[in-house]
Amino acid sequence: MQRLSNGYRLKPLAAVIIALCTLPSVASAQVFDQPDTDFKGSVYATTPVILPGSDVEFVGRDFTPGQTVELSRGNTPLNDTAYTADDDGSFTATITLPEDAAPGRHPLVLIAENPYAASIVDLKISPPIALNGDDAFDVVDTALPAGLYQSAYSAKNSALFVTRAVGRPPVTQSELLKVDPDTLEVIARVTPHQVPDYDDERVFAAYGVGVDDANGNVWVTNTRENTVAVYRQDDLSLVKQFDAGTVPHSRDVIIDSQRGKAYVSATGENYLSVFDASTLEPLGQIEISSSVRGEQFTPMSLALDEASGRLFTVSISTPEAVVIDTQNDSVEKVITLTNANRASGVAFDAQSEQLLVASQGSDNLLYVDIASGDIVHDVPVGAGPLNVAFEADSGLAYVSNRASGTLAILNREGELVANIDGGTYPNHVHADGQGHIFAVNKARGENDPRGDHVRRIQAINE
Repeated sequence: MQRLSNGYRLKPLAAVIIALCTLPSVASAQVFDQPDTDFKGSVYATTPVILPGSDVEFVGRDFTPGQTVELSRGNTPLNDTAYTADDDGSFTATITLPEDAAPGRHPLVLIAENPYAASIVDLKISPPIALNGDDAFDVVDTALPAGLYQSAYSAKNSALFVTRAVGRPPVTQSELLKVDPDTLEVIARVTPHQVPDYDDERVFAAYGVGVDDANGNVWVTNTRENTVAVYRQDDLSLVKQFDAGTVPHSRDVIIDSQRGKAYVSATGENYLSVFDASTLEPLGQIEISSSVRGEQFTPMSLALDEASGRLFTVSISTPEAVVIDTQNDSVEKVITLTNANRASGVAFDAQSEQLLVASQGSDNLLYVDIASGDIVHDVPVGAGPLNVAFEADSGLAYVSNRASGTLAILNREGELVANIDGGTYPNHVHADGQGHIFAVNKARGENDPRGDHVRRIQAINE
């Protein structure tokens, strides 16, 4: 027997051949039988909010009839017996999660047999956060007409503007509401104009909203018609309805009164549209390039720091935030966000120079240092956080958790100081700059007593 220079011994060739012949034969075990060459099967959870210890209902679709399916978390099987697709290629299943299941995104392995296929199923387990701390806040709650989306406050005119739109296209029920911020009563309302060239009575439905106190206007995004409109604050008369297609999937709008510009996020594209707030003429676009190779930055919510001339937005398609210089409408920096999945909400704390980012897919609020890009705090806040607002007087951040129906409230240290009832589907939160937060939520169907409410929230100073 020979010894190699590294100390290992080399077996005689005959021994090696005998050893190889005794190994199991991959071919004889028929491991590689004919795979599913047209696999379309998918499995998804239908349980709205998945928590540790909860039952998770799954639905399987588009499998080959008779195909069997097993799910596992790594090497741990999740179903005792394989699921079998029925004649429609479907099946339903329920899995009970362990009580100690860690919140987060868990890739599950799907193995199909007869014929063979494999894929990954994404399972998001949300953090269980109980309601608490509501006694430290004064909350006034009032029902408004159905279909609430966003709100914006005018300090100059002491008025709250709220958008509503009901149903899917063609949307025929939509309004811009003017609400008394003290009584929360509707004091004026207007229905958007009908969209021309259609005979289904669809209107330029209002979704996002932003106030322009310098010019006495209020801007709304007509998301379904890919455009924006401008109304007078005093009587809600239409100032200008931009043509359909002006801003693709217009989501948020915010006005920089100091520099006389309006910014609109084109969600689905990679840019913000810019308008002159006085002349109401388009000024161009701010294109945002993603730092993730091969991916596109897709802007969502907007936050503005007028004092420094900086505009902020986050991407729902990539883990990124961006800082924009509003003086010359250029990208100052793109910040990579660790543990941000489907980021949608953004707010800014000028005192700490931190960006607050709420992410639907990772159920958290990130505190991001603008200068370094470091994550200062990463806090679980509830299921499906959609938006965040920052109230400077108290130093508190308010997060609307759409899936869990709560409003999480956190201090500058990243501590959860309260988790209060937000009604069904909390959709939007907005700080009025005077110590209040306005929150709106949406209903689950027509007969939901907890849906379509506006809340005015203020911390109680003891």
